[in-house]
Amino acid sequence: MAEPINAGDVKDSLRPTPELPERLIALFPVVVVGAAIWLAAFVVLLVLRLNSALENTTWLWTSLAGIVLSLIGMGIMTWQRAAAKRGSKTAQRVR
Repeated sequence: MAEPINAGDVKDSLRPTPELPERLIALFPVVVVGAAIWLAAFVVLLVLRLNSALENTTWLWTSLAGIVLSLIGMGIMTWQRAAAKRGSKTAQRVR
């Protein structure tokens, strides 16, 4: 049987992968921006609906659902962060 190509001392020469900066792995700002976009869409669609320019309300309800789901997501992330700070064994932690 032939030896593997990367056997022996080749493994030792590989550098470990560096950790990503916190600003690249932070989810909270992404969710806040997403909620703001859904809120802006909701306001625009609501104004169009009040002016009777919008007959179908599917996008209005979709944007409202986006806002609600964003708020739920922010609540879950805050809850997980608090659990990690108090040292809960089941809390998800960022490396």
